[in-house]
Amino acid sequence: MAAQQGGSEVKPGRPEVQSGVQPRSVAPATVGVKKVVSAGIIVFRRTRDGIKFLILYHGGDYWNFPKGKLEEAERSWEAAFREVHEETGLKKSELKLVGNFKAFEKFHYQRGKEKIFKVVILYLAETTQKQITVSDEHDGFGWFRFADAKRIMAKHKDSIKILKQAYLFLREQEEKK
Repeated sequence: MAAQQGGSEVKPGRPEVQSGVQPRSVAPATVGVKKVVSAGIIVFRRTRDGIKFLILYHGGDYWNFPKGKLEEAERSWEAAFREVHEETGLKKSELKLVGNFKAFEKFHYQRGKEKIFKVVILYLAETTQKQITVSDEHDGFGWFRFADAKRIMAKHKDSIKILKQAYLFLREQEEKK
């Protein structure tokens, strides 16, 4: 199924999800493939009802984490904090990165005739802020418990895998305390 994005047809490829492992190379597998790197943060907060994850609504039944493309000479963690601030209003000082969590999505897709290899790097951070100010890129947001977040992201299996990795990582951290 193809989706429209910026007037061009986007044909998603099969995602590869990894966690806690630095990619050896983010170079495209073939010549003539454009490389795109994005970064973001899986934001959560602790509530009386348990851990809740921040999921942004993009419209068209598409929910996902705050993330975006790296700018020139920008490190992935810098881009992640910048994108979260731009998309949610959360400042770096309002986010606390958790442990060594880092998850990766890698996939190929085609936009028109252009072949693209994309890597998305996701960190995990806690906030105490409940109120979010979403950017014009989004139509809304929600704080969801794990089961509810899985349900609303059901169409995006790669995002659910990463959400599950984050949830299990947090549970492991709690058990160590």
